[in-house]
Amino acid sequence: MNRRLFALPVLLLAGAIVAAVNWAERGRAGRESNTVLLAHSKAAAPAREKAQAKPLRKISFAVVGDIAMVPSEDGGASYFASVGPYLRGDVVLGNLEGTLTERGSSKCGSGSSSCFAFRAPPSYGSLLKRAGFTVLNTANNHAYDYGPVGQADTLATLDRVGLHHMGRPGEISVVRIGSTKVALIGFAPYPWAQSLTNVAAARAIVSRAAGMADLVVVMIHAGAEGADASHVRAGTEFFLGENRGDSEDFAHAVIRAGADLVVGSGPHVLRGIEWYRHRLVAYSLGNFEGCHTLSTGGDLSLSGVLHVTLRSDGSWVGGDLVPIHLVGCGVPERDPAEATHGFVRERSREDFGRRAVRISRTGVLLPPG
Repeated sequence: MNRRLFALPVLLLAGAIVAAVNWAERGRAGRESNTVLLAHSKAAAPAREKAQAKPLRKISFAVVGDIAMVPSEDGGASYFASVGPYLRGDVVLGNLEGTLTERGSSKCGSGSSSCFAFRAPPSYGSLLKRAGFTVLNTANNHAYDYGPVGQADTLATLDRVGLHHMGRPGEISVVRIGSTKVALIGFAPYPWAQSLTNVAAARAIVSRAAGMADLVVVMIHAGAEGADASHVRAGTEFFLGENRGDSEDFAHAVIRAGADLVVGSGPHVLRGIEWYRHRLVAYSLGNFEGCHTLSTGGDLSLSGVLHVTLRSDGSWVGGDLVPIHLVGCGVPERDPAEATHGFVRERSREDFGRRAVRISRTGVLLPPG
């Protein structure tokens, strides 16, 4: 199928709208994308009308966790070579943990064994496009590794190769699939991202997005990090003294505000999947690509591609979890042992009990029951 994706950035500030239209080819005919930057406002966001006169459409999503690229000897050719068949859907989303730039100054200065700054050449943006991604989240701690210049170069690169992005303060990305609009918002606890710790503001922007689109997808970069962080903990989580948000409270709040799917990244390890108010929450999809960037080994090497299909009113159709593991320097391959299924199944049951999403032996996702 050939659809077209168009990017439309709109800045709404103090009730005035300044619109600039930039039509761009996006590979799938009929797919239109808008980026909306909203100034924070106390005005009530419009509520979404769930009743639709138009026929319901099935929208498919493929979502992965953290992608941290640096230059490689093969020009990144191996990064996604084995997983392309699983990165297919109307919306294919991942968390871009790093920058696409050759400019800017590293946040690490002269270097430190405890400081990490990630960047790959802008040409690596084409690797993401060819792999199958359609939207990249930039709400994370590495989006500003090379300052405002690095962030600007990254966003310009994604625009140039026809990949939409989400995650800046006030940013709502709206993708049109046929007659269905999908809004996507990224959250992280950093000033260059839509705030994860301001739950009231999160509810407001999600409610506004729900008034603009049929479906709302939220990606959170939240929670502690490392092999011992595979469980969703009650209350606020911290890592190295940094407030990493209350993942469960946040996810529940945005679903009550109108989100239809919540997916997580950041802990660098898989976490459980919850069923809340007939909506799916995958709290962490782990590492997806981390060649010479992210720690691997043991549970840190387990990953997955989350496939979810929803109707355009947000109701559940089906889903599955493709088992992935990171091999070699940290590139993803399908895991023949399918260890991801048992790992996520166990965490889901332990953390959510009767709200745990069921995972079959083959990775099919089923609501509790």
